[in-house]
Amino acid sequence: MWAEVPDPVPGEGEVLVEVAASAVNRADLLQRQGFYDPPPGSSPYPGLECSGRVAALGTGVSGWAVGDEVCALLAGGGYAEKVAVPVGQLLPVPNGVDLVTAAALPEVTATVWSNVFMIAHLRPGETLLVHGGASGIGTMAIQLAKAVGARVAVTAGSAEKLARCAELGADILIDYREQDFVEELRKATDGAGADVILDIVGAKYLDRNIKALAVNGRLAVIGLQGGVKGELNLGALLAKRAAVTATSLRMRPLEEKAAIVAAVREHVWPLIAAGTIRPVVDRTYPMPEAPEAHRTLESGAHVGKVLLVTPA
Repeated sequence: MWAEVPDPVPGEGEVLVEVAASAVNRADLLQRQGFYDPPPGSSPYPGLECSGRVAALGTGVSGWAVGDEVCALLAGGGYAEKVAVPVGQLLPVPNGVDLVTAAALPEVTATVWSNVFMIAHLRPGETLLVHGGASGIGTMAIQLAKAVGARVAVTAGSAEKLARCAELGADILIDYREQDFVEELRKATDGAGADVILDIVGAKYLDRNIKALAVNGRLAVIGLQGGVKGELNLGALLAKRAAVTATSLRMRPLEEKAAIVAAVREHVWPLIAAGTIRPVVDRTYPMPEAPEAHRTLESGAHVGKVLLVTPA
């Protein structure tokens, strides 16, 4: 429901952003259902990213000016006309990207860069398996991995979605409804498996993900769409000298988020400016139509991001 609420006031080290657009993320659906409360002290409204213009600066902020076009990683509050943002989570709109489309970038770039590169250390020549390749996270992971010279395998639930993944550079296409991703990956890699797996499913895929890992492989779990409790074969993990990590971006301390955002600006923004990678937007809705946007995400009919645009 689109309603009048008091404007936020930027505190020390914060910037007030007049929102042009936000994006719908799985966390928003969970928050709506009462399963994922915002961190203490953050906005109670959904929205983990936004784009817009700087409207005011809090005390102690430098390097930004009123009117600057920006996008931002948020702990909440993107579904609004204004939001206060810690300055460390602010990014300039990349060259070549319009202001509304920039709302599709902060969450996916920060999630992919922090997990695939800062934690799992994907290297040129290695193989990355991305579950949900046609999602917002997946479409960005494909492009970033290809940009650094990795080979990319994806799972998706239809031929149409796999075709879109191929257009973005995916090398190995697996229909998870019809194929066993462990076997398909083994065949495509001469039995080696994936060096890094980016997983949004969680418990349901845990055992098979371990089987799909290469020796010295790294599994990064970022979602729990397939449940929270699974059985882990430590013997299999040990035999492969493999590692499992699980992260949540929203709950991290401000300094950790700032470090991730700085790394994204250094490593990812030049690739966007050069046209090497691009945001993938499926569709946009006016902000008051957020319920319909949520239904679109829940249906799984989208490829890439679903955006919400603030009324003029």
